[in-house]
Amino acid sequence: MDYFIHPTAVVEEGCEIGAGTKIWHFSHIMPNCRLGKNCNIGQNVVISPEVILGNNVKVQNNVSLYTGVTCGDDVFLGPSCVFTNVTNPRSAVNRRDQFAKTHVGQGASVGANATIVCGHDIGDFAFIGAGAVVTKNVPPYALVVGNPARQIGWMSEYGHRLNFKDNIAICLESNDRYELSNNQVKKI
Repeated sequence: MDYFIHPTAVVEEGCEIGAGTKIWHFSHIMPNCRLGKNCNIGQNVVISPEVILGNNVKVQNNVSLYTGVTCGDDVFLGPSCVFTNVTNPRSAVNRRDQFAKTHVGQGASVGANATIVCGHDIGDFAFIGAGAVVTKNVPPYALVVGNPARQIGWMSEYGHRLNFKDNIAICLESNDRYELSNNQVKKI
């Protein structure tokens, strides 16, 4: 076994767990999940059946990931953030065949206590502010905040706000250059 599972964690049969992954106290990993290499699953995390996490995904304490969620590599999920999987839940109505899918792109960050309403994808390197409620797709590199979440800017791959001049911005930490064209950002 080339991964770590804390003795209080429950990992059901049929899960794939990548080398170097750590699953901490009181977490529950349900059947047929796929966790990539070097992931860190914090305390009291619930990962429902068939959720897929890429490599180096950081899932902080008290996060709920429900069936239909997939994450690319290097995703950060902040403490107590939640992903839903049914748009109109009712206790008396079984909608297990209606789970909506949500994909979190490579390098994206979801802030503490954010809620991601199912069926809305988060683009690569997007940044979801703490407490935001995402009710629509988020473009790559977008910075969104609030309830409902609205875009207020753009972020670099290093997590710094981009300030564009003549449609070009430079990351303060990496010195990578970004171009804004047709309301889309790409690294150049």
